[in-house]
Amino acid sequence: MRMLLRLVGVAFTFAVALAVVVATVAIYTWNTAEIDTTEQVVFDRRLHIPPLATSTVDESGTRVFDLRMQRGTHDLGHGPDTRTWGVNGDYLGPTLRATRGEQVRVNVTNNVGERSTLHWHGMHLPAAMDGGPHQTIESGATWSPHWTIDQPAATLWYHPHLHGSTAEHVYRGLAGMFLLDDPATPALPDDYGIDDIPLIVQDKKFDDDQLDEDGEMFADVGTLGDEILVNGTPRPFLDVHTERVRLRLLNASNARVYNFSFDTGLAFALIGTDGGLLERPMTLRSVQLSPGERAEIVVEVPAGGRTVLRSTPPDLRADFWQTRFSGGDDRFDVLELRAAPTLASTAQVPGQLAAFEDLGEATVTRHLDLTGASTINGRSMDMARVDEVVVAGTTELWQIRNVSGLIHNFHVHDAQFRIVDITGMPPGHPGLAGRKDTVYVPPGATVQLLMRFEDHTDPSVPYMYHCHLLRHEDDGMMGQFVVVGPEEIDQVAGTSDRSAHGHHE
Repeated sequence: MRMLLRLVGVAFTFAVALAVVVATVAIYTWNTAEIDTTEQVVFDRRLHIPPLATSTVDESGTRVFDLRMQRGTHDLGHGPDTRTWGVNGDYLGPTLRATRGEQVRVNVTNNVGERSTLHWHGMHLPAAMDGGPHQTIESGATWSPHWTIDQPAATLWYHPHLHGSTAEHVYRGLAGMFLLDDPATPALPDDYGIDDIPLIVQDKKFDDDQLDEDGEMFADVGTLGDEILVNGTPRPFLDVHTERVRLRLLNASNARVYNFSFDTGLAFALIGTDGGLLERPMTLRSVQLSPGERAEIVVEVPAGGRTVLRSTPPDLRADFWQTRFSGGDDRFDVLELRAAPTLASTAQVPGQLAAFEDLGEATVTRHLDLTGASTINGRSMDMARVDEVVVAGTTELWQIRNVSGLIHNFHVHDAQFRIVDITGMPPGHPGLAGRKDTVYVPPGATVQLLMRFEDHTDPSVPYMYHCHLLRHEDDGMMGQFVVVGPEEIDQVAGTSDRSAHGHHE
């Protein structure tokens, strides 16, 4: 009996000691999980502006770009020997620019030493030219997609989309902007690099002088960094020489959600979102972007003044645990804007920016549940399975419900949508404005998306829809849809009745 009592006592003591250790680790982890770099960044590097990609126009009138994905080393703030990937350079890529109505061809050569892809995020184009996981580029090979620019002026971007490796390839540096112009656009700041500035915002973490790609331990979101790069520049500043400057904000991070504002409380005009200009500018003091989302803002920095673009804690609308360990309590100073003593005059932002086409009434409703960290409607991505079949010429309502308890967002290839409703978001909220291709979906919320599919039918090549937190996408939170003519539905193999027809209203 005494021996038994001793054993019980030892076990109890061990259990108490273990509980104390676990509690201590938990408290330490909680207290150190929050990142705050505000008022601590010394902005000592001039912001790098990605060069405009050179192009030629061939005998058919097609604008031709040549891109080369390659390995290199780059100084990301930890010395010149950080191993990176880039496009036509060591890190990130040039800005492509084309005009509505132009035919374009992009010759993409893969020199990174392994298979990859290059996807034109936000572009309306044939599925075979989309650069998704089916359009792989083998090492040493060249892929030459071609299409006609057929959408309004917008800030788009490009990045790899290799199934299972998207997060890794983007994190290492394969990304860049693709700007679309439209002759019908009203007068706005558009002198690239002067009063029209691309801002590719990414968070990184480092192991000594190398990129650290490890995911988070206490939240299944993927990689969250504790340092910010803008256009690959650490601690950047931008000299402002005009009364108004247009900032094209792109959240090119793998998992982090940003809530952008200025440290001085400076208001700005939101003029565009993912798919282009708004109908009218909106005066705001903050704008939240999840991975893949874009916002165009016009800001007026007083002559001789300085202001810091920063990210304050985003409204993730998650529980306290998910919020803490998914970056919801983090604060960053991102970019310092330094206005010259005398500023060149620029025109006021027009009160009317763009006219929105009538998408019509939805005749099909689709229901997609984001389940766990790797499934949609309980199924992981299968390259051989078509999940949804869309008939060209129809308007659809997609209802995206986050039932996972985790943070997610949702991106649709090919189509720009209108956000009809997000659970808990009041009418007129800026998060509902404009044409979009990516949207944040809070835990427990339902997002209703109205979109119209006009053309580019192909029963054999699918487009993707997926969470744009890249680890989730790689792990299987992605589905496939094809756009077909009414006579082509029966050509699509492996689909269910639900997939082929949706729910007709």
